[in-house]
Parts: sequence; structure tokens; C-alpha cells
Amino acid sequence: MIIIPKTPKEIKKIRRANKAVAEAHQIVESLIKPGISTLDLELAVINFFKKKEIIPAFLGYRGFPAATCLSINEEIVHGIPSKEKILQDGDIIAVDIGSIVKKYYGDAAKTHPVGNISEGLEKLLFHNKQALYEAIKVAKPGNRIRDIADAIKNYATMWGYEVVTNYGGHGIGKKLHEEPFVPNEALSVYKDELNIELVPRMTLAIEPMFCLGSSKNRVLEDNWTVVTEDGKPAAHFEHTIAITEEGNEILSSLD
Repeated sequence: MIIIPKTPKEIKKIRRANKAVAEAHQIVESLIKPGISTLDLELAVINFFKKKEIIPAFLGYRGFPAATCLSINEEIVHGIPSKEKILQDGDIIAVDIGSIVKKYYGDAAKTHPVGNISEGLEKLLFHNKQALYEAIKVAKPGNRIRDIADAIKNYATMWGYEVVTNYGGHGIGKKLHEEPFVPNEALSVYKDELNIELVPRMTLAIEPMFCLGSSKNRVLEDNWTVVTEDGKPAAHFEHTIAITEEGNEILSSLD
């Protein structure tokens, strides 16, 4: 498995693509409320990207039919926007957005509350987001992919959550998904990836997914939407980062 670090010029382009993603997330977050459809959110992103002359990374990717992945409640990832999917008070929605700017990719995800959610869902979102930052803390030169996976799994276990293990993070750059795969748990099946050393100018998307119940999942008949088998809610947070000499830089944040 050969992973070539990006040049500073390439990282600058990846940063631009991720800034566009962060701005799109800001727009979607402002629109989320009971009564709005996931198609309305999809169109807001499409219109924003069109105005900025940005290419939606997900649209048509391996046949995916939309510009955003919008996953409600028990939907973990890859939910397809629809005018029939109306957000209800108490729901949670995972929003995953990707962009292409000057041939380089951006990718980030956030899970949002819709109206007033239960305390259990508030904790799920809080801890899933915190796990992402725990993983980012250890994403620094000299550490390995294993350290990222362990940070996510250990934090989830501490708070009583299961992590999704058959989906996870990835390298990113001129392709949306590059090597290496970045698992959310250090399973032996991923031993080659886990041993990869983190070096400066490596760019990664880290994306823990937490489940309120079991992490066992299946794909719906649309061949895209991944749901929990037990029907309990799941959350998903993701940032694209660049490994630096000192640690890392979050590329998909406006902060």
C-alpha cells in the first residue's frame, strides 16, 4: 500500500474544497427544522455549489443519485434525499457533503438535532462528536492509523456506545476515497491499514459513527441507505485533516 504525501500546493486546494463543504454545512444547519424535507436541504446545497461553481462530489459517484447524503435516525450513512422524507420534531439527521474544487476533494459530515430531541440522543451526538476530536488529537506524525481507531473505539466503549466497523474514514485528495482506509475500531481484518505510520502532508477524512443500540447494519433496497438492524438511531461526524509537522490541521472547519 503506497501512500504519497500531498504537496503544500495540493493541500491548499484540498483546503479550498473543504472550506466550500464547511460553508455548505452552515447553510444546511440554518435550514434544519421540523417540516422541511431532505430534498429541500439537498437543493440548498446544489444551489450554493452552482453559485460558487463548485462540483458536488457525491452526485453520480459510483451511481449515487444526489449531491448530499442525508440520513435520518436509524439511517447511518448514504441516505438519499427525497421530498417524501419530512423532518419531524425529535429526529436527528446526519448530513454528509462532498465537493470538488480544481480537481481536489472536500468531505465532512455532521449530525444535527431536529427541534427538541431526547436526552439520550443529545448524549449520542455529543459523544460521537467528541470521539471525532479525540481521534484528531492522536492524528500526528509518528503515530499510526491504529491510534486513530483505538481513540474512537475506546471513547465509544467508555460511554457505552457501539461503533460502526464496516464503514469508516479514508485518505482524500484527487480522489474522494484514497488509501488508507481509516477504521473506527482496530480489528485484525484491517491490520495492514492499522500499521500505517502518519507522516506530514498526509490528508485523511476521519469519520466515527456511533449507534444507540447495536452497530449491526444492512443496506436498504435502494442499494445505498445503510440502517441499523435494530432500528435504533445512529450518528455520524467527519472532518478532513492534514497531518502537519507539529500535529494536524482541520481543513473542513470554518473556525
